[in-house]
Amino acid sequence: MNDITLLIIAIAVAIDASAISIAAGATMKSHVLYYGVRAALFFGFFQGGMVLAGYLAGEAGSGLIASFDHWVAFILLVLIGGKMCYESFQEEADERKTGITGLFTLTLLAIATSIDALAVGATFAVLDVEIIPAALLIGAVTFAGSIAGIWTGRRFGCCLGNRIELIGGVILIIIGIRILVDGLFL
Repeated sequence: MNDITLLIIAIAVAIDASAISIAAGATMKSHVLYYGVRAALFFGFFQGGMVLAGYLAGEAGSGLIASFDHWVAFILLVLIGGKMCYESFQEEADERKTGITGLFTLTLLAIATSIDALAVGATFAVLDVEIIPAALLIGAVTFAGSIAGIWTGRRFGCCLGNRIELIGGVILIIIGIRILVDGLFL
């Protein structure tokens, strides 16, 4: 596999994390640099790690994960997205809202958005791709895309108020539905 193809794959698997990062950036109220870098590190680490895990599973010939991975991603994203939509209509103080910067929520999002990377890793095993450079590239591209998403959300989300949390929740639900449809029909 050539470097251009690998870069295109890295960008493709980073898109979900970048979209979620836009919502994260828009809802961050304080410590944006800290939470932004932390979110980007989570997304980048999990994307690269899932590529590696998928590669190892592919080497072992395991097709078990592929039978339910789309359901896991769908359920996690719909639950988190639904919670964000619900919270966008609440009148409680912003500080009491968890948003998507909490460690637990961030971990669930990182797992849900990196499930596609698991399939990519299994494919890499079949294609005999050098996995360490590939996983590092995918992690780095996801990190960069997440930083760009957080900056974009922070820059343009301020004028939308609580609606950005609703938009972010809807984006998560749509991504979850897309992953489920892809897993069931493609």
